[in-house]
Amino acid sequence: MKSYAVAISGASGAVYGIRLLEYLSKEGYKVYLTVSSDGLSIIRNEVGIDWLGGEPEVNKDIKERFGGDIRYFEETNLNAPISSGSVYLDGMIVIPCSMKAMSAIAHGFSSNLIERAADVTIKERRRLVIVPRETPLSAVHLRNMLTLAETGVHIIPAMPAFYNNPKSINHMVDFIVGRVLDSLGIQNNLFERWGKGP
Repeated sequence: MKSYAVAISGASGAVYGIRLLEYLSKEGYKVYLTVSSDGLSIIRNEVGIDWLGGEPEVNKDIKERFGGDIRYFEETNLNAPISSGSVYLDGMIVIPCSMKAMSAIAHGFSSNLIERAADVTIKERRRLVIVPRETPLSAVHLRNMLTLAETGVHIIPAMPAFYNNPKSINHMVDFIVGRVLDSLGIQNNLFERWGKGP
């Protein structure tokens, strides 16, 4: 089964990362998860999940909540498997991706596990998907996105569609997560495809 690194950084929209974890776990994929300290706070505030303690405690909660094969590593743990290119992954997703994390990734500044794992993913020429969540975007943000796009990073902004007449926030979240899965080559039916209509 394929394996992926998932990173949740300190941007609003933690629900996107949580939904992606639910899907990958349910479908049997192996996931290496890391969350920034700000990301943990946002997950608590926006989703109501409080991951307290170190890696053993968080891993226990994740196993109870999601099941599947998800291994959590603190952002300070640079000994985690995903910090080395010798550990094969099929891709990495930073969802949501803060402008701080995006800037660090764009410029190779690997000060934590999110940034290091992304740097490894780029240097190994593996699939990296980032889901930036900020508005409005400054010229600096756009330059960083261009830098990443020119290295082959897939950029999927958290911009839900409305052609499918979403009935809830969950429908809008599933649209973005479905597009991320599409980018990874993972078949899914999380959202209504264009032209299928009612």
